Amino acid sequence: NTEEMFWQMGLITKLLLGPFKMDLAYQSIHHLSLCEREVDTMRYAQLVIGPAGSGKSTYCSSLNQHCETIRRTMHIVNLDPAAEVFNYPVAMDIRELVSVDVVMEELKCGPNAALIRCMEYLEDSLYNWLDEELENFTDDDYLVFDCPGQIEIFTHVPVLKNFVEHLKKNGFNVCAVYLLDSQFVTDITKFISGCMVSLSAMIQLELPHVNILSKMDLLQDKSNIEEFLDAEPRTMLAGLNQRMAPQFAKLNKALIELVGQYSMVRFTPLDLRKERSIQYVLSEIDKCIQFGEDAEVKIRELDEDMDQLEL
Repeated sequence: NTEEMFWQMGLITKLLLGPFKMDLAYQSIHHLSLCEREVDTMRYAQLVIGPAGSGKSTYCSSLNQHCETIRRTMHIVNLDPAAEVFNYPVAMDIRELVSVDVVMEELKCGPNAALIRCMEYLEDSLYNWLDEELENFTDDDYLVFDCPGQIEIFTHVPVLKNFVEHLKKNGFNVCAVYLLDSQFVTDITKFISGCMVSLSAMIQLELPHVNILSKMDLLQDKSNIEEFLDAEPRTMLAGLNQRMAPQFAKLNKALIELVGQYSMVRFTPLDLRKERSIQYVLSEIDKCIQFGEDAEVKIRELDEDMDQLEL
């Protein structure tokens, strides 16, 4: 009996390591359990990231409304311990585990340091709190994680990377959705800056990546944005050299080559007023995580069986 074997292993580990090491022992046993378990069906997740004010929560809310309209099930998860107001139903909330206000009061620190501490506490709770919450969802469920806007979370510290790895071990296909405020992109220098942050997140998380220019519905003049949607590297380099001093020519060339090498030039515009825009973005993400491919295979097989019956 596999469960009895794991229970006995846990008891032996407790005797050897003592009560203060039980969390480590639980993690080891849980990892063995995951290795022993065969995942018959895949689960899917979006990790919504981006700078503060880029429209992540608004995107999640609009995505939830769109899925309700087309009768598609999707669960929104709040991973921001400083969040206060939601325009979508919260299926899982990190504030039930830890909140910024409590950490600020106990550690006597500022909001940024408190948020980092909260995310580190989440990392320490992957094998208990997170796993218990994930048990509330069934196979083939689709989760959208609304993340904090502090860029250190997805570019410097390994918290989200370890979080993603844990989701993968639980049978999730995960895609990173990076939002960049289109109102911020007014010239080539700011666009390259946004690309660099997105590239940093891509390298850190090692996930399929979809880049979105958000808040397109708030732009009065979209002509300045169009040149960045599918820009050629040569055109971008020329624009960057024109804006920067001559001594930065080699740096500009290296930046453009780096952006081009990782296919970071392409951003998908998102206009929340248009259902087809939301549908297009969702379809791009679904392709990255292979959502719906099993259903398509089943439909194809059913059509073939029906054709044979007709013959």
